[in-house]
Amino acid sequence: FSTTMARLRIQEIRKMKKEQLEKQLEELKKELTGLRVAQVTGGNPSKLSKINVVRKSIARVLTVMNQTRAASVRQFFHGKKFQPLDLRTKKTRAMRRALTFEQEHLMTLRQKKHEVKVPKFAVRPQ
Repeated sequence: FSTTMARLRIQEIRKMKKEQLEKQLEELKKELTGLRVAQVTGGNPSKLSKINVVRKSIARVLTVMNQTRAASVRQFFHGKKFQPLDLRTKKTRAMRRALTFEQEHLMTLRQKKHEVKVPKFAVRPQ
């Protein structure tokens, strides 16, 4: 792997397998350390400007790795009764603690009887 590597594209990274991604990440990190050494020793400006590109490429690879891991975990827990906290919908604290639609509309036996006996409207709406 040479230091004249072009910027990695996300579409290319997403097509890679996990082992390829790990290998790519290792190579990028090695390249970055080489560029950092060149920076300290006062290397040519083209190498110094490449540091930013390599850093961004590392970030892209790590992002794809984390996204694929999260997707596989999300798929594993799909349909299960409980989910890890980080996979649950955030919403707001009040919304998370609110009653569900079914719980909200439950009635006691007494309420059901009362609803049947007592009319809702004095005049029937047409």
